[in-house]
Amino acid sequence: MEFNIGDLVTRNSYDNDVVFKIIEINDNEVKLKGMNIRLIADADMSDLKKHNDEDVENEQDFLDRLETKAALERNDYFYLPGKILHIDSDTDYLKRCLDYYKKINIWAMGINEREEDIAGDITHLLEKYKPNIVVITGHDAYNKKKGSRDDLSAYKSSAYFVDAVKKAREYENSHEKLIIIAGACGSYYEELIKAGANFASSPKRINIHALDPAIVAAKMSLSNINKDIDLKEILEKTKYGKDGIGGIITKGTMYVGYPR
Repeated sequence: MEFNIGDLVTRNSYDNDVVFKIIEINDNEVKLKGMNIRLIADADMSDLKKHNDEDVENEQDFLDRLETKAALERNDYFYLPGKILHIDSDTDYLKRCLDYYKKINIWAMGINEREEDIAGDITHLLEKYKPNIVVITGHDAYNKKKGSRDDLSAYKSSAYFVDAVKKAREYENSHEKLIIIAGACGSYYEELIKAGANFASSPKRINIHALDPAIVAAKMSLSNINKDIDLKEILEKTKYGKDGIGGIITKGTMYVGYPR
């Protein structure tokens, strides 16, 4: 079977569980990017099966679960949601996240940057945009052949994310004045939390949805600054819940005023 860049495929060796787009072809080896999962993978062309469903995945039930807009019902009050700085190594996923923020009327600045470059630029970006929330994400993976789960060098990008979180915490030490959401598929959750992240992936070292970091950021943006968040409720809004992302209880970032 002939495959071309841009084709949608699944992998037979993984029971065709994830839909990918072919982004690079070298002889019989192909590079794949998850359509909805933050995952980059390599595969042999013989392992691929074409996926013809243009819808890719029926995600409407998942998106409907978010119910983010319900937090801003029109009444006598006005709302000032927290500002988001979203730094993402993947341009496609970044656009999807920015479209999501725009749809629910949250101010967000998107920056496309390689994982290894984020730590060097994050202080400047925080000083320039002065967000309430920063998302640090892209692509990551745990490789058990390189070491145990508690070996930072066994992860593709976790060390870069950890460095970026530490730099952000040097800029603002308070977990309530700057909410940090960090990590991608299979990231070293415990190390990111220790570095200073409020939320991080991935407690079970699983893949996460492309929108998961943005979902958490949006919930924090729309949570009252004077009240502790409902941590479990926020995590349940993500695609894979507490297996994909975990965090700490803190306060929200949204001011509520009166009258309208």
